[in-house]
Amino acid sequence: MQLEGQWWPCSPVRLGLPHNGRGEPKRDMTTLPDGTIPVTTKPAAYEWDGFLHRQPLALDQAQTAASIAGKRILVTGAGGWIGSALTRSIAEFAPRQIMLLEAAERNLYEINAALRQLPRPIEHVPVLGSVLHPVLLAEIFRRYRPQIVYHAAAYKHVPLMEQNPFAAIENNAIGTSRLVEAAANSRTEQLILLSTDKAVDPVSIMGASKRIAELVVLTRRTQGIVMKAVRLGNVLGSEGSIVPLFLKQVSSGLPVTVTHPDVRRYFLTTADAVTVLLQAAHAETAPGILVPDLGEPLRVETLARHLMAKVQATSTLVFTELRPGDKMCEALLSARESFAMNPGEERQLRPVKSPCPAPAVMDDILEQLEQACQERSLDRLLKAVLRAVPEYQPSALMQTVVEETA
Repeated sequence: MQLEGQWWPCSPVRLGLPHNGRGEPKRDMTTLPDGTIPVTTKPAAYEWDGFLHRQPLALDQAQTAASIAGKRILVTGAGGWIGSALTRSIAEFAPRQIMLLEAAERNLYEINAALRQLPRPIEHVPVLGSVLHPVLLAEIFRRYRPQIVYHAAAYKHVPLMEQNPFAAIENNAIGTSRLVEAAANSRTEQLILLSTDKAVDPVSIMGASKRIAELVVLTRRTQGIVMKAVRLGNVLGSEGSIVPLFLKQVSSGLPVTVTHPDVRRYFLTTADAVTVLLQAAHAETAPGILVPDLGEPLRVETLARHLMAKVQATSTLVFTELRPGDKMCEALLSARESFAMNPGEERQLRPVKSPCPAPAVMDDILEQLEQACQERSLDRLLKAVLRAVPEYQPSALMQTVVEETA
């Protein structure tokens, strides 16, 4: 079956194929070198309205076209789940050129191939590399002069990052800082960071790393560049998310596992995520953090039962326990933040007033983070993280690791 543009395991299907009487496929049928026969289907897109209980977020096509057409655009993490969906959507609005920066070779190959197969060719440049490489970034901005930068490159898996805190800080926080610095040295018009609700009052190192990325955007307000951070919730069906996990459990006949019956999350579709990111480029707001209107958080148990009903699964549902870095309920706004809107005003993307350190303090914190990563000192790393994000509450796992390595 296909869900959110990706294939997932399902029960075996027996196909009746034409043959020549000797058990071989007819010669007029297309066969691959190994003798298999490619089968192409076009299933309908999965509808999430029944679960989300709201209409898909609306995209202003005219304004989006005006903000993208004829522009040179850089997408970091261009081969990831959101990055590739965003890249495909950008291509529909006739940009002058798209630069695809991606650290994973396979992901870069796939998005590059997808753009090459478009009915209307789009000039694009595949770049294999990381935002952690300042010389590479300087070369990209010097050679291609991107006008709009979408920063989608990030490590996002919460439990995995709890076990790899240096990688989380290096890629998500330091990488963002280096990208912003490279953009500041060029004629970039806009930089849009993909952030997450896990950056709000974080209890995971991944969330804390993304909050630091937000603070970089808030404190590095270089003249001539508009920098924004868009906080997204859980993107349904994305890699590493709970939807593919649930479907794999169902297809394998395993119990469907939910951490707690009261766990709630903000959910949005891939199309919704792309919509708000494209909208951010032309939103008439001051630089800073933007939060989409995602309604109320929904129970993860409800999502599990919704998927089980859709595929008519007979699996049982089992509650486990919260993992290190997990919250019971995410939030889109902290107690120290507020929406920068007039009373009663409604917007699909809402600007946020958010406290941040002075630019000089932030620069010093980033230096401390880099030094801690170079020395592989978790104690020094967490001290620098807490200096930047005092509301961060390290998980019990993180505290135990600090004690063991002290």
